[in-house]
Amino acid sequence: MVKLALWVPLHAKPGKEKEVEAFLLGSLPLVQEETGTTAWFALRLGPSLYGIFDAFPDEAGREAHLAGKVAAALMAKAADLFAKPPSIEKLEVLAAKLP
Repeated sequence: MVKLALWVPLHAKPGKEKEVEAFLLGSLPLVQEETGTTAWFALRLGPSLYGIFDAFPDEAGREAHLAGKVAAALMAKAADLFAKPPSIEKLEVLAAKLP
């Protein structure tokens, strides 16, 4: 059961939308290696607004993800791809339905 989550809104710089999408699509294989990440979603919310939502069974899984390859790559590319630095919001999951 998932109990914790992260929400990361991403505002692409003008003209960088395709690069943001490529970054997000390329991140999937890295996240699939994370045993403590139960669910991970890369989202397009508008023409230049994207987001990442991920869920975890416990704090150890969430912290491992935050210390992992995707988070490191996100921060390394932030200045080039995003209009403002990504903000990582920690959430509690009240209820969920997963396969």
